[in-house]
Amino acid sequence: MAEAAIALPHRVREYETIYVLRPDVTKENQERIATRLTEVVSRESGKLTALENWGRRQLAYTVTKYRRGVYVYAKYLGGGSLVAEIERNLRMLDDVLKYQTVQVRVDVDLGTIEVAPEHVQFEAVEPATPEELAEPIERLLGLEQVPDRERSMPDVDDDDFDGEAPGAAAEEGGEQS
Repeated sequence: MAEAAIALPHRVREYETIYVLRPDVTKENQERIATRLTEVVSRESGKLTALENWGRRQLAYTVTKYRRGVYVYAKYLGGGSLVAEIERNLRMLDDVLKYQTVQVRVDVDLGTIEVAPEHVQFEAVEPATPEELAEPIERLLGLEQVPDRERSMPDVDDDDFDGEAPGAAAEEGGEQS
């Protein structure tokens, strides 16, 4: 009976998780987090099919004073408890700014999925330099000088404008006849 509880289910779901790390995270911490994710997947009877480091990218908005982050993509097979455990582990790590999990497919046969070792090999990126992390305060506050554009204004004579809206005189003239 204990063997049946440990056996892998034949039908599982496929999930993708993208998590964002601080831009100044060290290579060792990146690898430690990826190893932790791999261990959680194997411990929860899942199967990791892809693990990619997308590198340092611009965030859509500031997250805890960071404008950039290291994006990591993980694709795996398992159940809902696996997703809950992965997100619980990511939530506890200080280097993780954000994460999101999406269910990709339902009812996947676990036995038919083959994983190439190079797809789950994690490669860490170099930490950001202080110059990359420092953004000019003027740009952050929106005070950066933007070159003025030349605006073309239509030529209007003061003599042509009598204070009334265009077409107002024509309407009045048409009603009096």
